[in-house]
Amino acid sequence: MMTAQKKRITIPYRPEPLWKMTIHPALESHRFSVIVAHRRFGKTVGTVNHLIKKCVQNHRRSPMYAYVAPFRNQAKLIAWNYLKYYTHVIPGVRINESDLFIEFPSRYQGAQGGRIYIIGADHPDNLRGTYWDGAILDEYAQIKAELWDEVVRPSLADRNGWCIFIGTPKGQNQFYEIYQKARREPDWYCCMYRADESGVFAPGGRLGPKELDDMKRDMSEEGIRQELYCDFTASAFNILITIDMVTAACKKVYQKADILGAPRILGVDVARFGNDSCAITRRQGLVAYKPKVFHAISNMDFAARLIQEINDFRPDAVFVDSGRGEGVIDRCRQLGYEVTEVSFGGKALEPAHYVNKRAEMWDAMRKWMQAGGSLPDMPELKTELVTPEYSFDAANRMKLEPKEKIKERIGKSPDVADSLALTFSYPVYPVVPKEAVHGSGATCNTDYNPF
Repeated sequence: MMTAQKKRITIPYRPEPLWKMTIHPALESHRFSVIVAHRRFGKTVGTVNHLIKKCVQNHRRSPMYAYVAPFRNQAKLIAWNYLKYYTHVIPGVRINESDLFIEFPSRYQGAQGGRIYIIGADHPDNLRGTYWDGAILDEYAQIKAELWDEVVRPSLADRNGWCIFIGTPKGQNQFYEIYQKARREPDWYCCMYRADESGVFAPGGRLGPKELDDMKRDMSEEGIRQELYCDFTASAFNILITIDMVTAACKKVYQKADILGAPRILGVDVARFGNDSCAITRRQGLVAYKPKVFHAISNMDFAARLIQEINDFRPDAVFVDSGRGEGVIDRCRQLGYEVTEVSFGGKALEPAHYVNKRAEMWDAMRKWMQAGGSLPDMPELKTELVTPEYSFDAANRMKLEPKEKIKERIGKSPDVADSLALTFSYPVYPVVPKEAVHGSGATCNTDYNPF
Protein backbone atom coordinates (compact mmCIF):
# COMPACT_ATOMS: atom_id res chain seq x y z
CA MET A 1 0.00 0.00 0.00
CA MET A 2 1.43 3.31 -0.99
CA THR A 3 1.14 6.37 1.24
CA ALA A 4 0.93 9.84 -0.12
CA GLN A 5 3.98 11.91 0.53
CA LYS A 6 3.50 15.20 2.33
CA LYS A 7 4.19 18.17 0.12
CA ARG A 8 6.95 20.46 1.36
CA ILE A 9 5.88 24.10 1.50
CA THR A 10 8.52 26.84 1.52
CA ILE A 11 7.54 30.26 2.83
CA PRO A 12 9.35 33.04 0.89
CA TYR A 13 11.17 34.34 3.95
CA ARG A 14 14.95 34.56 4.01
CA PRO A 15 16.02 35.83 7.43
CA GLU A 16 19.15 37.92 7.58
CA PRO A 17 22.06 36.33 9.48
CA LEU A 18 21.41 38.25 12.68
CA TRP A 19 17.79 37.11 12.77
CA LYS A 20 18.62 33.55 11.75
CA MET A 21 21.52 32.98 14.13
CA THR A 22 20.55 35.11 17.13
CA ILE A 23 17.10 36.65 17.30
CA HIS A 24 14.84 33.84 16.09
CA PRO A 25 16.49 31.23 18.37
CA ALA A 26 16.14 33.63 21.31
CA LEU A 27 12.45 34.23 20.56
CA GLU A 28 11.91 30.47 20.46
CA SER A 29 13.44 30.00 23.90
CA HIS A 30 11.86 32.92 25.77
CA ARG A 31 8.24 33.55 26.60
CA PHE A 32 8.62 37.34 26.77
CA SER A 33 10.97 39.38 24.60
CA VAL A 34 11.78 43.02 23.85
CA ILE A 35 13.45 44.08 20.61
CA VAL A 36 14.72 47.67 20.39
CA ALA A 37 16.07 48.40 16.95
CA HIS A 38 16.69 51.15 14.42
CA ARG A 39 14.38 51.99 11.55
CA ARG A 40 14.48 49.55 8.60
CA PHE A 41 15.89 46.81 10.82
CA GLY A 42 13.20 44.37 9.70
CA LYS A 43 11.31 44.08 12.99
CA THR A 44 7.91 43.67 11.35
CA VAL A 45 8.97 41.10 8.77
CA GLY A 46 10.89 39.07 11.32
CA THR A 47 8.15 38.98 13.94
CA VAL A 48 5.34 38.38 11.43
CA ASN A 49 7.19 35.29 10.23
CA HIS A 50 7.68 34.21 13.83
CA LEU A 51 3.89 34.45 14.24
CA ILE A 52 3.33 32.35 11.14
CA LYS A 53 5.76 29.67 12.26
CA LYS A 54 4.28 29.44 15.77
CA CYS A 55 0.74 29.27 14.42
CA VAL A 56 1.56 26.55 11.88
CA GLN A 57 3.37 24.49 14.52
CA ASN A 58 0.62 24.85 17.13
CA HIS A 59 -1.33 21.59 17.38
CA ARG A 60 -3.86 22.85 19.91
CA ARG A 61 -7.47 23.45 18.98
CA SER A 62 -8.11 26.85 17.37
CA PRO A 63 -4.84 28.74 18.04
CA MET A 64 -5.12 32.53 18.21
CA TYR A 65 -2.37 35.08 17.59
CA ALA A 66 -2.34 38.88 17.36
CA TYR A 67 -0.15 41.51 15.79
CA VAL A 68 -0.96 44.82 17.53
CA ALA A 69 0.12 48.30 16.40
CA PRO A 70 -0.95 51.65 17.93
CA PHE A 71 -3.71 52.19 15.33
CA ARG A 72 -5.70 49.78 13.18
CA ASN A 73 -4.96 51.60 9.93
CA GLN A 74 -1.28 51.67 10.86
CA ALA A 75 -1.34 47.95 11.69
CA LYS A 76 -2.97 47.20 8.36
CA LEU A 77 -0.48 49.33 6.46
CA ILE A 78 2.56 47.89 8.24
CA ALA A 79 1.83 44.21 8.67
CA TRP A 80 -1.23 43.04 6.71
CA ASN A 81 0.43 42.79 3.31
CA TYR A 82 3.43 41.03 4.82
CA LEU A 83 1.15 38.50 6.50
CA LYS A 84 -0.73 37.79 3.27
CA TYR A 85 2.45 37.58 1.21
CA TYR A 86 4.27 35.13 3.45
CA THR A 87 1.23 32.85 3.84
CA HIS A 88 -0.07 32.87 0.27
CA VAL A 89 1.90 29.70 -0.58
CA ILE A 90 0.15 27.67 2.14
CA PRO A 91 -2.79 25.68 0.68
CA GLY A 92 -6.20 26.30 2.23
CA VAL A 93 -5.34 29.62 3.88
CA ARG A 94 -8.40 31.85 4.22
CA ILE A 95 -8.05 35.64 4.13
CA ASN A 96 -10.60 37.86 5.85
CA GLU A 97 -10.09 41.41 4.59
CA SER A 98 -12.81 43.01 6.70
CA ASP A 99 -11.68 41.65 10.08
CA LEU A 100 -8.00 41.45 9.11
CA PHE A 101 -7.15 37.87 9.95
CA ILE A 102 -5.55 34.89 8.26
CA GLU A 103 -7.00 31.45 9.03
CA PHE A 104 -5.07 28.25 8.47
CA PRO A 105 -6.73 24.90 7.74
CA SER A 106 -8.01 23.20 10.88
CA ARG A 107 -6.58 19.96 12.22
CA TYR A 108 -9.81 19.32 14.13
CA GLN A 109 -13.18 18.41 12.65
CA GLY A 110 -15.67 21.22 13.18
CA ALA A 111 -13.17 23.65 14.75
CA GLN A 112 -11.70 26.77 13.23
CA GLY A 113 -8.07 26.69 12.22
CA GLY A 114 -5.31 28.78 13.68
CA ARG A 115 -5.78 32.51 13.17
CA ILE A 116 -3.45 35.48 13.09
CA TYR A 117 -5.19 38.82 13.62
CA ILE A 118 -3.98 42.32 12.73
CA ILE A 119 -5.32 44.64 15.44
CA GLY A 120 -5.04 48.32 16.36
CA ALA A 121 -4.53 49.32 19.99
CA ASP A 122 -7.10 52.05 19.38
CA HIS A 123 -9.69 49.26 19.35
CA PRO A 124 -8.71 47.38 22.54
CA ASP A 125 -12.07 45.63 22.80
CA ASN A 126 -10.96 43.43 19.89
CA LEU A 127 -8.42 41.89 22.26
CA ARG A 128 -10.71 41.39 25.24
CA GLY A 129 -12.65 38.33 26.22
CA THR A 130 -10.57 35.68 24.47
CA TYR A 131 -7.29 33.84 24.80
CA TRP A 132 -4.12 34.46 22.82
CA ASP A 133 -1.38 31.94 22.13
CA GLY A 134 1.01 34.73 21.25
CA ALA A 135 1.13 38.44 20.47
CA ILE A 136 3.37 41.08 18.94
CA LEU A 137 3.10 44.64 20.34
CA ASP A 138 4.63 46.91 17.72
CA GLU A 139 5.74 50.50 18.51
CA TYR A 140 4.88 49.91 22.16
CA ALA A 141 6.00 53.46 22.98
CA GLN A 142 2.79 54.69 21.33
CA ILE A 143 0.46 52.13 22.94
CA LYS A 144 -1.30 52.75 26.23
CA ALA A 145 0.49 50.87 29.00
CA GLU A 146 -2.84 49.59 30.30
CA LEU A 147 -3.30 47.48 27.16
CA TRP A 148 -0.55 45.14 28.30
CA ASP A 149 -1.44 45.14 32.00
CA GLU A 150 -5.21 44.91 31.71
CA VAL A 151 -5.87 43.18 28.39
CA VAL A 152 -2.99 41.36 26.70
CA ARG A 153 -1.18 39.87 29.69
CA PRO A 154 -4.33 38.30 31.23
CA SER A 155 -5.37 36.90 27.84
CA LEU A 156 -2.07 35.01 27.54
CA ALA A 157 -2.64 33.09 30.77
CA ASP A 158 -4.99 30.37 29.45
CA ARG A 159 -2.51 29.04 26.87
CA ASN A 160 0.73 30.10 28.56
CA GLY A 161 1.04 32.49 25.64
CA TRP A 162 4.08 34.54 24.69
CA CYS A 163 4.57 38.18 23.74
CA ILE A 164 7.19 40.21 21.88
CA PHE A 165 7.50 43.99 22.27
CA ILE A 166 9.16 45.70 19.32
CA GLY A 167 9.88 49.30 18.47
CA THR A 168 12.24 52.23 18.12
CA PRO A 169 12.71 54.60 21.10
CA LYS A 170 10.41 57.60 21.36
CA GLY A 171 11.57 59.12 24.62
CA GLN A 172 11.48 57.66 28.10
CA ASN A 173 8.12 55.97 28.44
CA GLN A 174 6.57 52.52 28.88
CA PHE A 175 8.68 51.06 26.06
CA TYR A 176 11.79 52.15 27.93
CA GLU A 177 10.31 50.66 31.11
CA ILE A 178 9.56 47.29 29.52
CA TYR A 179 13.06 47.26 28.00
CA GLN A 180 14.59 47.90 31.41
CA LYS A 181 12.39 45.19 32.90
CA ALA A 182 13.56 42.73 30.27
CA ARG A 183 17.16 43.60 31.06
CA ARG A 184 16.58 42.82 34.74
CA GLU A 185 14.50 39.67 34.38
CA PRO A 186 16.62 36.56 33.71
CA ASP A 187 13.77 34.76 31.94
CA TRP A 188 13.10 37.63 29.50
CA TYR A 189 15.01 38.20 26.28
CA CYS A 190 16.00 41.70 25.23
CA CYS A 191 18.23 43.14 22.57
CA MET A 192 19.12 46.52 21.10
CA TYR A 193 20.50 46.96 17.61
CA ARG A 194 21.71 50.33 16.37
CA ALA A 195 22.26 51.31 12.77
CA ASP A 196 26.02 50.99 13.07
CA GLU A 197 25.96 47.45 14.47
CA SER A 198 23.10 45.52 12.88
CA GLY A 199 24.69 44.92 9.47
CA VAL A 200 21.72 46.37 7.58
CA PHE A 201 23.76 49.41 6.51
CA ALA A 202 27.10 47.62 6.28
CA PRO A 203 28.82 47.03 2.91
CA GLY A 204 26.93 44.17 1.33
CA GLY A 205 24.03 44.68 3.76
CA ARG A 206 20.40 44.95 2.72
CA LEU A 207 20.51 48.77 2.48
CA GLY A 208 24.22 49.55 2.48
CA PRO A 209 26.28 52.47 3.85
CA LYS A 210 25.19 54.99 1.22
CA GLU A 211 21.56 54.77 2.36
CA LEU A 212 22.64 55.36 5.96
CA ASP A 213 24.62 58.42 4.91
CA ASP A 214 21.66 59.73 2.91
CA MET A 215 19.28 59.22 5.85
CA LYS A 216 21.61 60.99 8.26
CA ARG A 217 21.97 63.91 5.87
CA ASP A 218 18.19 64.34 5.70
CA MET A 219 17.40 63.83 9.42
CA SER A 220 17.77 66.09 12.44
CA GLU A 221 20.38 65.33 15.09
CA GLU A 222 17.61 64.26 17.46
CA GLY A 223 16.08 62.03 14.80
CA ILE A 224 19.42 60.38 14.10
CA ARG A 225 20.02 59.66 17.78
CA GLN A 226 16.52 58.30 18.27
CA GLU A 227 15.64 56.56 15.02
CA LEU A 228 19.04 55.23 14.01
CA TYR A 229 21.02 54.93 17.24
CA CYS A 230 18.19 53.95 19.59
CA ASP A 231 18.79 56.71 22.14
CA PHE A 232 15.89 56.78 24.59
CA THR A 233 16.99 60.22 25.83
CA ALA A 234 17.13 61.83 22.40
CA SER A 235 13.78 63.59 22.72
CA ALA A 236 13.97 64.11 26.48
CA PHE A 237 15.46 67.61 26.52
CA ASN A 238 12.15 69.08 27.67
CA ILE A 239 11.10 66.29 30.04
CA LEU A 240 10.97 67.73 33.56
CA ILE A 241 11.71 64.45 35.36
CA THR A 242 13.90 61.97 33.51
CA ILE A 243 13.75 58.22 33.79
CA ASP A 244 17.26 58.24 35.24
CA MET A 245 16.05 60.39 38.15
CA VAL A 246 13.13 58.07 38.74
CA THR A 247 15.25 54.92 38.52
CA ALA A 248 17.74 56.36 41.03
CA ALA A 249 14.92 57.35 43.40
CA CYS A 250 13.49 53.83 43.28
CA LYS A 251 16.83 52.49 44.50
CA LYS A 252 16.95 54.75 47.55
CA VAL A 253 16.44 52.95 50.87
CA TYR A 254 16.01 54.68 54.22
CA GLN A 255 15.67 53.47 57.78
CA LYS A 256 12.90 54.77 59.96
CA ALA A 257 15.36 56.76 62.01
CA ASP A 258 16.25 58.71 58.86
CA ILE A 259 12.80 60.26 58.62
CA LEU A 260 11.94 60.74 62.33
CA GLY A 261 10.57 64.21 62.85
CA ALA A 262 9.82 64.78 59.17
CA PRO A 263 6.21 65.86 58.58
CA ARG A 264 3.71 63.31 57.32
CA ILE A 265 1.79 64.49 54.26
CA LEU A 266 -1.05 63.11 52.16
CA GLY A 267 -1.50 64.12 48.53
CA VAL A 268 -4.95 63.42 47.11
CA ASP A 269 -5.84 63.61 43.41
CA VAL A 270 -9.52 63.29 42.55
CA ALA A 271 -10.65 61.87 39.20
CA ARG A 272 -11.64 64.41 36.56
CA PHE A 273 -13.21 62.19 33.92
CA GLY A 274 -14.91 58.82 33.75
CA ASN A 275 -11.83 56.72 33.06
CA ASP A 276 -9.43 58.67 35.28
CA SER A 277 -8.38 57.48 38.72
CA CYS A 278 -8.47 58.81 42.26
CA ALA A 279 -5.15 58.45 44.04
CA ILE A 280 -3.78 58.96 47.55
CA THR A 281 -0.05 59.14 48.25
CA ARG A 282 1.68 59.14 51.61
CA ARG A 283 5.01 60.91 52.03
CA GLN A 284 7.22 61.47 55.04
CA GLY A 285 10.36 63.44 54.39
CA LEU A 286 12.47 61.69 51.78
CA VAL A 287 10.23 58.61 51.62
CA ALA A 288 7.18 58.35 49.35
CA TYR A 289 4.99 55.29 49.86
CA LYS A 290 3.15 53.31 47.22
CA PRO A 291 0.06 55.30 46.13
CA LYS A 292 -3.38 53.84 46.61
CA VAL A 293 -5.38 54.06 43.40
CA PHE A 294 -9.16 53.83 43.06
CA HIS A 295 -11.12 53.39 39.84
CA ALA A 296 -14.80 54.20 39.23
CA ILE A 297 -15.40 55.41 42.78
CA SER A 298 -17.92 58.04 43.90
CA ASN A 299 -16.87 61.14 45.82
CA MET A 300 -18.60 59.90 48.96
CA ASP A 301 -16.87 56.52 48.83
CA PHE A 302 -13.55 58.14 48.07
CA ALA A 303 -13.99 60.54 50.98
CA ALA A 304 -14.50 57.52 53.24
CA ARG A 305 -11.28 55.94 51.94
CA LEU A 306 -9.43 59.22 52.48
CA ILE A 307 -10.69 59.48 56.06
CA GLN A 308 -9.46 55.96 56.69
CA GLU A 309 -6.03 56.98 55.35
CA ILE A 310 -6.01 60.02 57.63
CA ASN A 311 -6.85 57.87 60.65
CA ASP A 312 -4.17 55.32 59.77
CA PHE A 313 -1.35 57.67 58.76
CA ARG A 314 -2.11 60.60 61.09
CA PRO A 315 -0.70 63.18 58.66
CA ASP A 316 0.38 66.70 59.55
CA ALA A 317 -1.14 67.99 56.30
CA VAL A 318 -3.64 66.74 53.73
CA PHE A 319 -3.57 68.43 50.33
CA VAL A 320 -6.55 67.70 48.06
CA ASP A 321 -6.88 68.66 44.42
CA SER A 322 -9.82 71.04 44.25
CA GLY A 323 -10.38 70.64 40.51
CA ARG A 324 -12.93 67.84 40.99
CA GLY A 325 -12.50 67.32 44.69
CA GLU A 326 -15.07 69.75 46.08
CA GLY A 327 -17.37 66.99 47.25
CA VAL A 328 -14.51 65.08 48.88
CA ILE A 329 -13.24 68.23 50.60
CA ASP A 330 -16.70 69.19 51.86
CA ARG A 331 -17.39 65.70 53.21
CA CYS A 332 -14.09 65.54 55.10
CA ARG A 333 -14.66 68.95 56.65
CA GLN A 334 -18.23 68.03 57.51
CA LEU A 335 -16.88 65.12 59.55
CA GLY A 336 -14.31 67.29 61.31
CA TYR A 337 -11.18 66.47 59.29
CA GLU A 338 -8.90 69.33 58.32
CA VAL A 339 -7.84 69.27 54.66
CA THR A 340 -6.29 71.91 52.42
CA GLU A 341 -7.66 72.42 48.95
CA VAL A 342 -5.15 73.00 46.18
CA SER A 343 -5.91 74.38 42.74
CA PHE A 344 -3.48 73.16 40.09
CA GLY A 345 -4.18 76.33 38.12
CA GLY A 346 -3.84 78.56 41.17
CA LYS A 347 -1.12 81.07 41.95
CA ALA A 348 2.32 79.69 42.79
CA LEU A 349 4.16 80.69 45.95
CA GLU A 350 6.89 81.91 43.61
CA PRO A 351 4.86 83.53 40.80
CA ALA A 352 7.98 84.99 39.22
CA HIS A 353 9.28 81.49 38.51
CA TYR A 354 6.18 79.40 37.82
CA VAL A 355 3.06 79.97 35.73
CA ASN A 356 0.85 78.15 38.24
CA LYS A 357 0.80 75.93 41.30
CA ARG A 358 1.01 72.72 39.26
CA ALA A 359 4.35 73.66 37.69
CA GLU A 360 5.67 74.68 41.08
CA MET A 361 4.63 71.40 42.75
CA TRP A 362 6.11 69.25 40.01
CA ASP A 363 9.39 71.15 40.06
CA ALA A 364 9.53 70.82 43.85
CA MET A 365 9.02 67.07 43.39
CA ARG A 366 11.90 66.98 40.90
CA LYS A 367 14.18 68.80 43.35
CA TRP A 368 13.12 66.38 46.11
CA MET A 369 14.22 63.44 43.94
CA GLN A 370 17.54 65.10 43.24
CA ALA A 371 17.99 65.66 46.98
CA GLY A 372 17.61 61.93 47.62
CA GLY A 373 13.86 61.27 47.57
CA SER A 374 12.85 57.61 47.61
CA LEU A 375 10.10 56.30 45.31
CA PRO A 376 8.12 53.04 45.32
CA ASP A 377 8.87 50.74 42.40
CA MET A 378 5.47 51.20 40.77
CA PRO A 379 5.46 51.11 36.94
CA GLU A 380 2.37 53.28 36.58
CA LEU A 381 3.86 55.99 38.81
CA LYS A 382 7.24 55.88 37.10
CA THR A 383 5.73 56.16 33.63
CA GLU A 384 3.57 59.12 34.65
CA LEU A 385 6.45 60.94 36.32
CA VAL A 386 8.51 61.03 33.12
CA THR A 387 5.61 62.01 30.87
CA PRO A 388 4.99 65.79 31.28
CA GLU A 389 7.04 68.13 29.15
CA TYR A 390 7.91 71.64 30.29
CA SER A 391 8.51 74.98 28.61
CA PHE A 392 8.71 78.66 29.52
CA ASP A 393 6.36 81.54 28.87
CA ALA A 394 7.28 85.04 27.66
CA ALA A 395 8.17 86.03 31.24
CA ASN A 396 10.56 83.05 31.51
CA ARG A 397 8.25 81.25 33.96
CA MET A 398 8.11 77.46 33.90
CA LYS A 399 4.92 75.82 32.70
CA LEU A 400 3.96 72.17 32.31
CA GLU A 401 2.27 70.44 29.43
CA PRO A 402 -1.52 70.60 30.13
CA LYS A 403 -3.09 67.46 31.54
CA GLU A 404 -5.56 67.42 28.67
CA LYS A 405 -2.71 67.30 26.16
CA ILE A 406 -1.00 64.53 28.12
CA LYS A 407 -4.20 62.53 28.13
CA GLU A 408 -4.57 63.03 24.39
CA ARG A 409 -0.98 61.89 23.88
CA ILE A 410 -0.83 58.82 26.14
CA GLY A 411 -4.51 58.06 26.70
CA LYS A 412 -4.70 58.88 30.41
CA SER A 413 -4.19 61.63 32.92
CA PRO A 414 -1.14 61.40 35.25
CA ASP A 415 -3.36 61.08 38.33
CA VAL A 416 -0.99 58.92 40.38
CA ALA A 417 1.99 61.21 39.84
CA ASP A 418 -0.19 64.22 40.56
CA SER A 419 -1.09 62.77 43.95
CA LEU A 420 2.61 62.65 44.83
CA ALA A 421 3.15 66.16 43.46
CA LEU A 422 0.36 67.41 45.73
CA THR A 423 2.46 66.51 48.79
CA PHE A 424 4.66 69.44 47.75
CA SER A 425 1.81 71.98 47.62
CA TYR A 426 2.94 74.10 50.58
CA PRO A 427 5.69 73.94 53.18
CA VAL A 428 4.89 71.66 56.11
CA TYR A 429 7.25 72.08 59.01
CA PRO A 430 8.68 69.34 61.23
CA VAL A 431 6.74 68.35 64.31
CA VAL A 432 7.49 66.37 67.44
CA PRO A 433 8.02 62.80 66.24
CA LYS A 434 4.94 60.70 66.89
CA GLU A 435 7.31 57.78 67.36
CA ALA A 436 8.82 59.52 70.35
CA VAL A 437 5.40 59.58 71.98
CA HIS A 438 4.03 56.19 70.96
CA GLY A 439 7.29 54.22 70.67
CA SER A 440 8.35 52.10 67.73
CA GLY A 441 10.98 49.76 66.37
CA ALA A 442 14.09 50.87 64.55
CA THR A 443 13.25 49.81 61.02
CA CYS A 444 11.35 51.53 58.26
CA ASN A 445 8.68 49.76 56.22
CA THR A 446 8.29 51.82 53.07
CA ASP A 447 6.00 49.40 51.25
CA TYR A 448 8.04 49.21 48.11
CA ASN A 449 10.53 46.85 46.49
CA PRO A 450 13.70 48.65 45.32
CA PHE A 451 15.57 47.27 42.33
